[in-house]
Amino acid sequence: MKIKQLMSIIDRNVPLYTAESWDNVGLLIGSNDTEITGILTTLDCTDAIVDQAIMKGYNTIVAHHPLIFKGVKSITDDGYGKLIRKIISNDLQLIALHTNLDNHVEGVNEMLAQKLNLHNIKFLNTNQETYYKVQTYIPKDNVESFKDALNQVGLAQKGNYEYCFFESEGRGQFKPVGAANPHIGQIDSIEYVNEVKIEFMIELHQRMLTEKTIIKNHPYETPVYDFIEMTREANYGLGKLGELKEPMPIKEFVKQVKTQLQIPSVRFTGDTNAMISKVAIIGGAGIGFEELAFKKGADIFVTGDIKHHDALDAQTNGINLLDINHYSEYVMKDGLKDLLHQWLFDYSTNFKIESSDINTDPFNYL
Repeated sequence: MKIKQLMSIIDRNVPLYTAESWDNVGLLIGSNDTEITGILTTLDCTDAIVDQAIMKGYNTIVAHHPLIFKGVKSITDDGYGKLIRKIISNDLQLIALHTNLDNHVEGVNEMLAQKLNLHNIKFLNTNQETYYKVQTYIPKDNVESFKDALNQVGLAQKGNYEYCFFESEGRGQFKPVGAANPHIGQIDSIEYVNEVKIEFMIELHQRMLTEKTIIKNHPYETPVYDFIEMTREANYGLGKLGELKEPMPIKEFVKQVKTQLQIPSVRFTGDTNAMISKVAIIGGAGIGFEELAFKKGADIFVTGDIKHHDALDAQTNGINLLDINHYSEYVMKDGLKDLLHQWLFDYSTNFKIESSDINTDPFNYL
């Protein structure tokens, strides 16, 4: 399997367009034409991770945090430039799945929620997504070949279903004039045609592809088509909200979190006598969503990278916060390995997928 096919499979299952606008996801370093020899999943791409991939003979690294994030102004033989040069010189491919994996229904926050033994898990912050209903009119004799062309470029598909069309028959009419070059009919003569109205749904990012495909494959010189903008609740979003099997005191909950996530240190602010039943969680740095969490009934908001003043604000507003450190997202290493096995199950592959056992947390806990 080549990187290009892997990226197509990834994009179908955890779409790159669901990443936040400021993010940098996808194939960051490498070639789409490279044959995959092995995949190593990791939270961060560090020098030790690159060495591990080389040692194992794996030429593909899938990281959660993008190595190339802010604007790169130079790639020299020091710092991150040295690491990038090492990746390139060893012909490694580096893929980043960041906020699109955070937002995925089975992504990082779901992995954390499962680790904490939460139940009745739902999205904390659901998104509204824009999509289009497309309709066009085509001669009955051209319907099947036209639908084939749409399907071949990935249109009118949803999940595990292809050829998602609705058809209704009618009679169209037109009159070619002037310099027209009609597929059917004669100049200056009204033509009546048995036509089929074809309707199908596309994602927001597919509009340009759809328009090009219609124009290229429609038999008419000037095809008629409509894009009707619609919205729906997306099956992706930031954070998860779930419940414990039984309410427990905050100190017992914190002890369980440390055990389940195998982290040596956490920070708490709030009511030390609180009973915890409903938990909201955003891995990484989720401050800014704590008020939403408590409006939705969460007894505690679990995240990382909480700053001093954010903790004071939460304490003043009676909001319980638990800082589990940014590195707690390491659970994605095994989680993503399992997802990749699931996504590639129906494909013929001859390479291994492994999660790195290297701890990339930059902090030591003394």
